[in-house]
Amino acid sequence: MIIDSHQHAYYHGVNPAGVIAEMDDFGIDVTWLLTWYLPPAENAPGSCRAFNPCNIRPDGTHAGATLDELLGARDRYPDRFIAGYCPCPSEEEAPALFEAAYHMHGVRVCGEWSYRMLLDDPRALELFHKAGDLKCPVVLHLDVPYLSDENGKQVYQTYWYGGGTGPLERALQACPETIFIGHAPGFWRYISGDADTDPATYPWGPIKPDGQVQRLLDTYPHLYADLSAGSGLGALQRDIEHAQEFLTHYADRLLFGRDQHGQALQLFLQGLALPDEVANKIFYQNALRLVPLPEFGNRI
Repeated sequence: MIIDSHQHAYYHGVNPAGVIAEMDDFGIDVTWLLTWYLPPAENAPGSCRAFNPCNIRPDGTHAGATLDELLGARDRYPDRFIAGYCPCPSEEEAPALFEAAYHMHGVRVCGEWSYRMLLDDPRALELFHKAGDLKCPVVLHLDVPYLSDENGKQVYQTYWYGGGTGPLERALQACPETIFIGHAPGFWRYISGDADTDPATYPWGPIKPDGQVQRLLDTYPHLYADLSAGSGLGALQRDIEHAQEFLTHYADRLLFGRDQHGQALQLFLQGLALPDEVANKIFYQNALRLVPLPEFGNRI
């Protein structure tokens, strides 16, 4: 069995039927479909190339991956898609909106969180508390607000989301009842101890000791990690020996996901010849534990 814990309904030219076709081709049983909402004030130029063109606003900003299109896809394929949704905390009533989506539309994942706000902002924490109360995991897209240049100067990054590991740790401390799933370049760069001085958005090269990802996983049992996209796969590919040790040691807290099309991560993981007990946890058992599916309950 395989569960894809990170995908979108209309993304990079593939519609829901295309996602299902890929799932069938790759042997993926169930997919978590997530929103990736872009508030008007956080417009990301070029997003029209990635998302549904129907979601362009009259002012020219793009809404990203929205709840309505996701629910339409889920309702067409209810046995294959799990609905995820994350309202924007700066637009008011985010906890109430999420709770309404949980009860009215069967949303079971809070995600994808991707906002230009520190993770420990009180408005974000209120949403995280609500997700924890409802036992819904929170998928976090993180990008750091500063990167070091070749001279060691910290350069501001316009498109940052959540902040670094400091705000993440404070959110973990504030919301012990909530499951958080780390994802994206601003999370996976911290698998290596030199993250704060590496100038690359997607760092490469051998993993240095004292990575913050490992420290946080060791310290906070309610933190998980999503291996999807170029950030997750890239973090593993940069040091194969480290990847095998990391995947084995943290098997209870890692989730297979794609957040893109194709099966690059799937083939990479299968090529490592991981023990079955490790591979099964990553490919589906951890996801089933976080979002139970009664028909698959005996496979955990």
